[in-house]
Amino acid sequence: MPQRILIIGSGFAGFWAALSAQRLISLHAGASIEVVVLAPSADLVMRPRLYEANPAAMSAQVDEVYRACGIRFVAGVAETIRSANHEVDMIDAAGVRITLSYDKLILAAGSRVVNPAIPGIGEHAFSVDQLEDAVKLDKHLHSLVTKPPSKARNTFVVCGGGFTGIEMAAELPGRLRDIFGEDVNCQVVVVERDEEIGPDLGAGPRPFVTKALDDLGVETKLGTSVTGFDAEGITLYSGERIETLTAIWTAGVAATPLTQQVSTERDSFGRLHVDQDLRVPTAQDVFAAGDAASAAADEDGHCVKMSCQHAWPLGKIAGHNAAAELLQAPTIPYSQPIYRVCLDLGAAGAFIGEGWKATLQLAGPQAKVVKQFINGTLIYPPKAITEDAFAAADPAFDGSDPAVKHPTLARFLLENGMSC
Repeated sequence: MPQRILIIGSGFAGFWAALSAQRLISLHAGASIEVVVLAPSADLVMRPRLYEANPAAMSAQVDEVYRACGIRFVAGVAETIRSANHEVDMIDAAGVRITLSYDKLILAAGSRVVNPAIPGIGEHAFSVDQLEDAVKLDKHLHSLVTKPPSKARNTFVVCGGGFTGIEMAAELPGRLRDIFGEDVNCQVVVVERDEEIGPDLGAGPRPFVTKALDDLGVETKLGTSVTGFDAEGITLYSGERIETLTAIWTAGVAATPLTQQVSTERDSFGRLHVDQDLRVPTAQDVFAAGDAASAAADEDGHCVKMSCQHAWPLGKIAGHNAAAELLQAPTIPYSQPIYRVCLDLGAAGAFIGEGWKATLQLAGPQAKVVKQFINGTLIYPPKAITEDAFAAADPAFDGSDPAVKHPTLARFLLENGMSC
């Protein structure tokens, strides 16, 4: 009976963990190890793009990639992890409970926005957290054209001025023009409880973000928070009321609750603390990757962000190391010292900042080209060609930045008279 690596999740971390594990196994002739991915569907959702128009198209089917690489996909939802027994209970599409055993487990089930206890948030707030959330919002925006004009119809509130909130607010003016036309005056408002926009981004991007939002006509209300939602608007902590039919909540992300079944050693986001090989030290034969992992990114005390930028390499390393342990091959310690902020600012362009302080590298139209390349090309899965998929899954990291220094992008910039 073959040994089994079970991967929970088919997002960026889970997908690349599966390919990386299978790649290493393929290099060892005669190895009897199967790689199994457990997720609701074999779709790689382009979560970094869910603030954009037409979110229904923001996913890529990866079942053919899995088949080409000899990876078994199981459709279902993981319900219970019993790490002491090396078992996972799942519910399949028909509602049948099935138990899967494993020799190595990689938890890569991602994260979700967690709504705080604010009256009316569940009933009246929209989100772009998951694909179904973004599709619901998009349908709502298009439905507004059938309603009579009013202040509430034409006002759109983004609750949270972090990364997602900024990208959502900057994208909305263009999306709304496409829906309503140029003659309808729509107002976008960002509510952020911090005194500064983008508090987690640092001071580097702030002047560019502030100018972009001003240029786009986006209003910001800083140093306050939402205390209530209803069908016709929101109420702020100050007592101010904003009439709106569209309030979008973007704050408060937490790791998959499955982490709670694995270990009590978790960070404030619920992520599992892992060692350099991405093992969970307190749970034998369990690895974590993506938004489920709290890992050191470098030797200077920086921890990985809950982002595609880190999920992708985390998945590759976790998959490689899980397979390596079964093959008695060397593991690869995770390290990702290069970090960049790449923030979409809608029609105002984009901002790319280098390092953990997000020092300006590119801004405006040139940065927008990079952001569009990342969103439209770089984050998509390889074709269902075994050799190409395995080459892309190689966990080796040469220190270059795959986004900003990608040869395809460099050629595009050169052809358009730009440099990076």
